[in-house]
Amino acid sequence: MDMMSEVPVAGSGARLDLFAMADKAVAIIRAIARPTLVQLVLRVALAVPFWRSGILKWSGFLHLNDTAVLLFSDEFKLHLPGGPYSFPAPELMAFMSGSVEIMAPIFLVLGLATRFAALVLFGMTCIVELTVPNGWPVHITWAAMALGIMAGGPGRLSADYAITKVARVHSP
Repeated sequence: MDMMSEVPVAGSGARLDLFAMADKAVAIIRAIARPTLVQLVLRVALAVPFWRSGILKWSGFLHLNDTAVLLFSDEFKLHLPGGPYSFPAPELMAFMSGSVEIMAPIFLVLGLATRFAALVLFGMTCIVELTVPNGWPVHITWAAMALGIMAGGPGRLSADYAITKVARVHSP
């Protein structure tokens, strides 16, 4: 044995107890924040604001409401150098935006083509940031969630996971 290991250090027992308590606390936190649950919550959290925005753009199946088109015609501008600039083809932009804001959240919640849906919403977040530059505190959280989903995948509670599992069973 080493001579230093036999020398008592004042307060070392208290430090060890503190480390043991911290380890127990971390174990409890890990039990609560299981990766599968975190991935599901990230997918739903990112889906909600886009879904809510998308719902407001439609007045029926494939029928945009007038407000959606008006926003892209008169209100929304792209804040680029030398701008702001109006969106080109406002009716098409409203339709595409409304479609993405409905479809991508559905894909995210189901966990179907999850990384692609997150990538699409990441791109849309970048466009929203160019449209509403002062909204960056919210937009950065959307971007972080999208990047987290893209990096970590959909998790076990997803259609992607089920499809992959079935495909592995049936592959030669």
